[in-house]
Amino acid sequence: MTVRKNQALLTADEKRRFASALLELKRSGRYDEFVTTHNAFIVGDTDNGERTGHRSPSFLPWHRRFLLDFERALQEVDASVALPYWDWSSDRSIRSSLWAPDFLGGTGRSRDGQVMDGPFAASTGNWQINVRVDGRTFLRRALGAGVRELPTRAEVESVLAMPTYDMPPWNSGSDGFRNHLEGWRGVNLHNRVHVWVGGQMATGASPNDPVFWLHHAYIDKLWADWQRRHPGSTYLPAAGTPNVIDLGDTMKPWNDVRPADLLDHTAHYTFDAA
Repeated sequence: MTVRKNQALLTADEKRRFASALLELKRSGRYDEFVTTHNAFIVGDTDNGERTGHRSPSFLPWHRRFLLDFERALQEVDASVALPYWDWSSDRSIRSSLWAPDFLGGTGRSRDGQVMDGPFAASTGNWQINVRVDGRTFLRRALGAGVRELPTRAEVESVLAMPTYDMPPWNSGSDGFRNHLEGWRGVNLHNRVHVWVGGQMATGASPNDPVFWLHHAYIDKLWADWQRRHPGSTYLPAAGTPNVIDLGDTMKPWNDVRPADLLDHTAHYTFDAA
């Protein structure tokens, strides 16, 4: 059984294996396929039309399947690798260990945002950005520039306390747990972290930055935490809702999986801490 660990607790060997598997997926071209998929759904998901990956109830199950596929691709390279998660409510500093040269590398230089250290720096020649929003081909970050503070634990707790998964109008204007976690309403959790990291993470091509996977692994964990706290609440809407994915509807681009199939993460992996 795959166990997803807090990145702050990874050993040096676990960090090295994770980075090496990422680099191999990049070399083979498979990594950029994931970036392309995510970018296409960011562009296509709108408040007033069909929406699947974002601005919609299926934000959480869609990304759960997306991460599962990516984790399995990593494990085809190295069976020992699991997606770590970044608890940004605790590791809130640009000096946190995930930004060290032995893991993800740090923030970008001031003039163009280029990440200068770590295994994904342009100078290594191993991490060219191919799925781009502009002409720049290097990994960019601007930690803490777009927004000063990452979400706090108290803010996380306020969202986990919400008893209803989602509600009409089932988009970025909705109340409820999903939309407050996604960040279009309230204290803004998920979206704020993307902006805090900056660079490619602030765009639809955000998986270009490997921290995307650690961020979304934590979002996935928060969904699991919410489910445990609210056992009487479940995914909504149930059926008959235009433009969004109901509990029993299949999700693009796979067309073989429903939110109902992904409510229990323990069929696929566990977390190192509840």
